[in-house]
Amino acid sequence: MTPGVRPLVAGNWKMNGLSASLAEIKAMREAVDAGKAGAAELAVCPPATLLAQAAWTLKGGKVSLGGQDCHAKESGAYTGDIAASMIKDAGAQYVIVGHSERRQYHGETDAAVKAKAEAGLKAGLVAIVCVGETRTEREAGKAIEVVSTQVRGSLPASGGPDTVVVAYEPIWAIGTGLTPTPADVAEVHAAIRRLLGEIYGAAGAKVRILYGGSVKPANAKELLGLANVDGALVGGASLKAVDFLAIAATYL
Repeated sequence: MTPGVRPLVAGNWKMNGLSASLAEIKAMREAVDAGKAGAAELAVCPPATLLAQAAWTLKGGKVSLGGQDCHAKESGAYTGDIAASMIKDAGAQYVIVGHSERRQYHGETDAAVKAKAEAGLKAGLVAIVCVGETRTEREAGKAIEVVSTQVRGSLPASGGPDTVVVAYEPIWAIGTGLTPTPADVAEVHAAIRRLLGEIYGAAGAKVRILYGGSVKPANAKELLGLANVDGALVGGASLKAVDFLAIAATYL
């Protein structure tokens, strides 16, 4: 953890969730409002089809809401895309950009991710910017180089602690059950922290850096207790309130 920084535990539901899943979001809200989830801020990022309904479920509570992606443009002829302003209008406070699945399956470059992050900031959202290396890059000893390039190319220059969150997600650990060693996580997070200082000056010391990649209740305490790890971006374990809250309880 970084002293003086409130941790963030964000749940990325990916392409999962129907209206019935709102019961899980309601359970998250009730636990957090009752003070049962610790000191961390919790945010849930359901699919776009549930954003407005989730906003109503969370209204007046302490759980934040986020979208999973946005377009770089404010509006236009982009069938199927969603503008950051639309996500904000639906009731969200966060937007995830540059997730490895977007980079891999949709060919998103660092420049495209940066443009999306800037669009999020302009709309009044906090951008959760994702970075991470492949297994091949890790085994070739290029993890720090790859992540550093992504950080430099993906973060909006106008960001800061209140508008930008960085999420380090080693691609080979997402949904595989595999996780890097605590030493590996600490090394990458320390490198990201140094880069944040270069990009944002003294303010970079307070930008939250999350770890993501097969985070679950069983390994949360070990991972989230590391230096420069200011929370988690949780995938599958965020779909069930009991598991998501167990991870958040690391900060009790």
